[in-house]
This record gives sequence, structure tokens and C-alpha cells, in this order.
Amino acid sequence: MKIISIQVGKPRAVDYRGKPVLTGIFKAPVKGPLMLRATNLDGDGQADLKVHGGIDKALYAYSLDAYPAWKKQRPNDEFAPGAMGENLSLDKMPEDQIFIGDVFKVGKAIIQVTEPRFPCFKLGIKYNDPKIIKEFNELGRPGVYFRVLQEGLIDVGQTLELTAQEEVKVSVAELFAMKNAARGL
Repeated sequence: MKIISIQVGKPRAVDYRGKPVLTGIFKAPVKGPLMLRATNLDGDGQADLKVHGGIDKALYAYSLDAYPAWKKQRPNDEFAPGAMGENLSLDKMPEDQIFIGDVFKVGKAIIQVTEPRFPCFKLGIKYNDPKIIKEFNELGRPGVYFRVLQEGLIDVGQTLELTAQEEVKVSVAELFAMKNAARGL
């Protein structure tokens, strides 16, 4: 898993049904190296820390190999790095082979998989279409949230190197499917 692009963005107000809503889903590519801190990347921010960001969701990664499926599903939309609001766009990240608790070294940082992403209505705002949330769940490519075990500089071109795994393994894809099934999705 190689970093192809790094994105950050500060929360901003957007119109949603005639009212302003604060969101940090709009991310733009930046040149590295960039400091990864305990709660996020330098220059990044989240609007609602109850559901995004913080210690257990400090970094969000998404796999570029999922974008062709998105382009097929939504041919009129653009899917460049950061399209899903991710901080890291990786060349490949098979969610069925990444497990909750996996620890990776990337650059000088050490990160740990915490959970898949479950999109909120703000993804629908970004694409001006609430149906994308259902499509996101159906595609089954949620991306991965990480906590930061050791802060450090990260950069484009670096590889995530697996350094530790839990004895009992639950993949990101399995957890995503289980939680969606429990929610009736």
C-alpha cells in the first residue's frame, strides 16, 4: 500500500436544505512531507468531532483502485484523489485483507487500523446527491480510519509497512458488512 496523494482541508460552511452546515469533507492535495499528529494531519480539520477525527479517527485512507467502480456507477462525477474526503489516497488497500488492530509504519509515524468509514449525509452534500451514501454502502469499499500511535512525518511515495497484527482478526470489510447488516442496510 503506497501513498499516491495526501489531502487536507479545514471545515467550511456549505448550504444544505437552505441552512449552513459545517463540513471538513472537502480535501485538497498538498505537497509533503506533512506532520501526522495524534488527532490529524497538519492543515486538516474536522467539523464534528463526535463522528470524525479525534484519537480513533485521526487519519482516513481510501484506495484509488476503488475509483474505477465509482466512475462506472457515477460517470458524470469526478473521482480524483480526495474524492471521498480521504487524507491518504493509496494505490491499493484491500479492505478484506486489512484487519482491525493492524499496525503500520509509514514514514516516521506508526498508525493502527480502528474501523471502516460509515458515511454521513455530508458525502451526499459533496456530490449533491444523497443516493451516494446508499451506493457507498453497496460498493463495500469503505476505506480505513487509523489512530496515531507515534506522530511523525509522512509523504507521497511512502509505503505502509505492516508491523503487527491482533491474534483474532476481523477485517475492515467484515466489520463494515456486519455493522451495515445490523443497521438494515
